[in-house]
Amino acid sequence: MPTWLMFVIIGIAGGVAAGLFGIGGGLVIIPALIYGAGFSQHMATGTTLAVLLPPIGLAATIEYYRHGNVDVRAAAILAATMFAGAWVGAYFANRISGPHLRLTFGLFVCAMGVYLVYGACKRLGWI
Repeated sequence: MPTWLMFVIIGIAGGVAAGLFGIGGGLVIIPALIYGAGFSQHMATGTTLAVLLPPIGLAATIEYYRHGNVDVRAAAILAATMFAGAWVGAYFANRISGPHLRLTFGLFVCAMGVYLVYGACKRLGWI
């Protein structure tokens, strides 16, 4: 498969996930770039951060805003603090090995999955 086509498929999947779940596409894009395009963990993370700014930040926000689902004050505070937090995270990520970064990312994804499934089951009255 040509590289550009793989990037198109990854981009569409990441965009749908971002618009649907608000996950920023990172849960789709990072693993797809690593396992599908052969990127290193660091390259996948850096590329994903570069990708997420314009299309998701603008397109999805406009659509949610149109429906009254954006708290502009909260978004401004979160954006400012995420700017600082992203710099700190990137600083440390670039100082640990790729396998350790991948392990940390995998543990984070698993923990979030368990948390989300547990919360959904509780709300459904299954537990």
